[in-house]
Amino acid sequence: MRMLQRTTAVVLALVASASLAAGCTIGKDETGAQVGAGSIKKIDALNGAQIRVSSKEFDEQLLLGQIALVALQAAGASPQDKTNITGSSNVRQALTSGAVDLYWEYTGTAWISYLNQTKPISDPQAQYDAVKQADIANGVTWWARSPANDTYALAGNAATLARTGVKTLSDYAALVKRDPAAASTCMGPEFKSRDDGFPGLAKTYGFTLPDPQVHLLNDAVVYPSIGKGDPCGFGSVASTDGRVAGQNLTVLEDDKHFFPTYNPAIAIATPIAQKYPQLEQVFAPIAAKLDTATLTDLNKKVSVDGQKAATVAHDWLKSAGFVS
Repeated sequence: MRMLQRTTAVVLALVASASLAAGCTIGKDETGAQVGAGSIKKIDALNGAQIRVSSKEFDEQLLLGQIALVALQAAGASPQDKTNITGSSNVRQALTSGAVDLYWEYTGTAWISYLNQTKPISDPQAQYDAVKQADIANGVTWWARSPANDTYALAGNAATLARTGVKTLSDYAALVKRDPAAASTCMGPEFKSRDDGFPGLAKTYGFTLPDPQVHLLNDAVVYPSIGKGDPCGFGSVASTDGRVAGQNLTVLEDDKHFFPTYNPAIAIATPIAQKYPQLEQVFAPIAAKLDTATLTDLNKKVSVDGQKAATVAHDWLKSAGFVS
């Protein structure tokens, strides 16, 4: 019980700090103008509803969080910005404990990390359906699956790939066995520890990378580190991250199909979903337009071009006709 109380206290503290960091620019463009109506229409039942929107701490999640905030305001709600919580497990705990109401989660993450499954489902719709059904028992409702696949991957820079001849993850595994120093790999903390990350990858492909060749870095630092080949020529990436192209990295082919499908979808507390069922139709058309190419381009605007997530979110929703 004490451990549960401590965990809940940590999550509440993270939610509070996220709120302070997020600021108060919900639904406004850079000039401060209010969000106008587009294809998203005002919903009377949502008038003034203080729906708490969360996200994880990395750029794509911050962007998705801002998209949700702007969409909710356009629909008439008064959403609260609780984005930028560090760690997948902490955001999930915030949702299931009632500290936040909704956020965009990934189907593969939920299936492996939260629902404790060991085998991903290859068909994206079937994976989503399985997650949706299994999470009912946890008080979580799933809506609006995006076709974008932000899967984990290993990538390398051009010089490393040319020198080692690595093109696939099987090639990488063979390199680890043949010349571990040449396979030096940078990775973020979640990728290093999660079953759908490096431990599962190593088990599936049958290799063990010696500890001196594993470089644990902040996720944001992994990309430039791979790009310059120091301290590693390989590293963990998210496939839709704009920094993959920005650093001229190449994703290794997952020839044994280890990594699950990671479609972003709205994970919402079931009581909120039942109170405001109209929200599903707010998010469904937005998710449908967020394919892999679109999400990668939006991520690049934030991660490479340095634009604010809130600005990119509003500009895209406006260009797509959702708001004016």
